[in-house]
Amino acid sequence: MFKNITRRASKFAAIAAVGMLAMNVQAAEPIRIGSFLAVTGPASFLGDPELKTMEMYVEKINKDGGVLGRQLELIHYDDAGNAAKARNFASRLIRSDRVDIIVGGSTTGATMAAVPMVEQAQIPFISLAGAVVVTTPVKKWVFKTPQTDRMAAERILKDMQERGLTKVGLISGTGGFGSSGREQTLAVAKEMGGIEIVADETYGGSDTDMTAQLTNIRGTEGVQTILNFGFGQGPAIVTRNYAQLGIELPFYQSHGVASDGFLELAGSSAEGLRLPASPLLVPDSLPESDPQKPVVEAYKSEYEARWDSKVSTFGAYAYDGLMLAVEAIKKAGSTDKAAVRDALESIQGHVGVTGTFNMSADDHNGLQADSFRILEVQDGSWKLIN
Repeated sequence: MFKNITRRASKFAAIAAVGMLAMNVQAAEPIRIGSFLAVTGPASFLGDPELKTMEMYVEKINKDGGVLGRQLELIHYDDAGNAAKARNFASRLIRSDRVDIIVGGSTTGATMAAVPMVEQAQIPFISLAGAVVVTTPVKKWVFKTPQTDRMAAERILKDMQERGLTKVGLISGTGGFGSSGREQTLAVAKEMGGIEIVADETYGGSDTDMTAQLTNIRGTEGVQTILNFGFGQGPAIVTRNYAQLGIELPFYQSHGVASDGFLELAGSSAEGLRLPASPLLVPDSLPESDPQKPVVEAYKSEYEARWDSKVSTFGAYAYDGLMLAVEAIKKAGSTDKAAVRDALESIQGHVGVTGTFNMSADDHNGLQADSFRILEVQDGSWKLIN
């Protein structure tokens, strides 16, 4: 009888030990962060700094002990800005790699291609794309870090209005970002009142000369200023054509070109143009009282020291996305997807490089138009205007 009891106790102890071992193994498993980015291709100026940022900070977080006592594992794919590839990679991240959260989607097209799968799989997704359609209307599992194109339009048109510029010539790319930016600019101008879009021109992604469109805008009666909404090579071409034509009207670009890389492409043709951007491009101009100053300065110095290249606002979107993911996982106390989603939605006062995020059930972006600063190109460099 005693032997049977002993054997039974030993059996239970063995089962318990196996169970504890399984729990320890599970606890030691890395937190898998999935990503698909346009690291190569025409949108590589977005995806390259985004990937470098995520790699750098995943390493840094892991050296500091990880999250919830677990290491982070970054699983990423290069979609080259192709929506079909993004869809396939999102599917792989969800079904094969079994990631806990996705931070990625350099472009609006790539992001929107992945959204249906994200929603079906019920996995938190933090997009790095700019168009308002990413989070408006609100999608339960989808969040984003860049300000929307609507916010950019609001900030630009407000600055124009303050300068007494009320008749706008609009030129925009026909891709997802440019098309959405055009729509939002037209809508905001109508709602603001006092601003009139008097010319409306577009260009394709493969176009190499936009002088015809700019000539049409310059010839429009009453036009006082020009706004280009686009990203990639297009805005740099528009800027050079603008200078070649000798147009002297005040010139604006969107946040889609807020990087030193754009200044290199546009050269002296960019002198005097304005655009909305995060304070990352002008950290020294921020007052000591600005809560973003230490965050911006730290990211800038760490990125440039690691990669020996200048920061861009696009890499900052990835920084904010990763840090929001980490905060949500800590807040949830686990990688349970529903708990992390709920934690993301409740984040308030999170100071990032792009702005201070205040998420809610009605706002999965958490930023306002005033998180944009207006910058002007002066002597080949960005200068803070307001």
